[in-house]
Amino acid sequence: MDRETATPTVDGIPGERAQQWVDHHHGTAAPSTYVYEFVWDLSGPAEGPFCTDVDGNVLMDFTSHVAAAPLGYNNPKIMEPLAEFDLVDPLKIAGQDFYVSSGQDPTDDSLPGPTGLMDRLVDITDEYGMSTVFLSNSGAEAVENAIKIAYDHSEGSQYGITFDGAFHGRTLGTLSLNRSKAVHRRHYPELPSIHDVPFCTDRSCSPAGCDCGFLNEDGSQLRRMVDPDRGYLNPDEVAFIILEPVQGEGGYRIPSQAFGDELAAVSEEHDITLIADEIQSGLGRTGKIWGSDHYSFEPDVISAAKALRVGATVAREEMFPDETSRLSSTWGAGDILASLQGALTIDAIEEYDLLSNATQRGQQCLELLADGLGDEDCVVDIRGLGLMLAVEFDTKAHRNAIQKAALQRGLLTLGCGHSVLRLLPPLDVSEREIELGADLLIKSVDDVV
Repeated sequence: MDRETATPTVDGIPGERAQQWVDHHHGTAAPSTYVYEFVWDLSGPAEGPFCTDVDGNVLMDFTSHVAAAPLGYNNPKIMEPLAEFDLVDPLKIAGQDFYVSSGQDPTDDSLPGPTGLMDRLVDITDEYGMSTVFLSNSGAEAVENAIKIAYDHSEGSQYGITFDGAFHGRTLGTLSLNRSKAVHRRHYPELPSIHDVPFCTDRSCSPAGCDCGFLNEDGSQLRRMVDPDRGYLNPDEVAFIILEPVQGEGGYRIPSQAFGDELAAVSEEHDITLIADEIQSGLGRTGKIWGSDHYSFEPDVISAAKALRVGATVAREEMFPDETSRLSSTWGAGDILASLQGALTIDAIEEYDLLSNATQRGQQCLELLADGLGDEDCVVDIRGLGLMLAVEFDTKAHRNAIQKAALQRGLLTLGCGHSVLRLLPPLDVSEREIELGADLLIKSVDDVV
């Protein structure tokens, strides 16, 4: 496949072989979040945003596997270094019981594993003074460990604060923090003492004109909640505040600078641990390494995953428990191949200036969509930060129909929120690919409305 000339070609999805695979898969698979019947052919041509399904359809993937494949398919920036790596078995070890190395000098390792990945994570969180990393298997575990160290560090504080629309994972602990969809939490037991406040839904709001409910005459609902005299939570008993700098599952909601300023002020005034869930917004997706970098607040803990290929909880050394058995994860620091992919991804972001590319291509996409969809009555908003892009529609039915129409034209997208379509092109997406993807989406809207 030639990435510079490839275009989507679709005869029909699902094709006969895809339907066969889907039916066979669900013979043993539990119901989950499958969106549609696209079956990627691992042996088929694929590069960048282009991939092939089992029926030979060529599609353009603007989901990046929900940001978990940040450079798309078979990117040479990842594949060429991996070609030097002779696969071994096991590729996973009990990584918090043993260590792994390539046999090279750990400070100059051409095949960086868990140790090299942690070195890089400390480097890219240096502006926040972070020096210590705990690796785990997934984003949910990264958040679980973030709240565990926050509880431990606070020495008995009982309260946690989350935000309306939040999504932090599907383990029982992280479910307690979710405020995006009732189906995520219904009938499951929850952590006690988790409180929520509104999340800023207007990226241009100010204290003088806030319609989202966060800012008010007292400063904010958060400030009022923890006010020592008038609030209903003692700030000394609040273990953490957790947020996604840009909400993902909740609808790609981008908060205002005023929201960030108030969050910084309240957390600093009361010395409350601030956890940034950067699982979807981190590793360059917004045009900066971390979504938090766009705002004035400084997280005390960062949870990362997806683009990193493993889960990671990053903070200052003093945040972590001193006792060695307080944190552990069988595969966390022992997933050799995933750690290598994560380290190479960080290297590629820095070497090829993919932060600038994400900013430029994201702005290009917003402008193309505004030109092509700005007059459509069904389009409520077009927004984005870097390559974390969204189109909000007037109804969920319109969103779903347009998503299906885009699939038939060969464009893979994902929904989020109530009626939002999200786009996550690879971080090295080209100008031509953005033009092609935007055109496919605009035509898909026209197909439906």
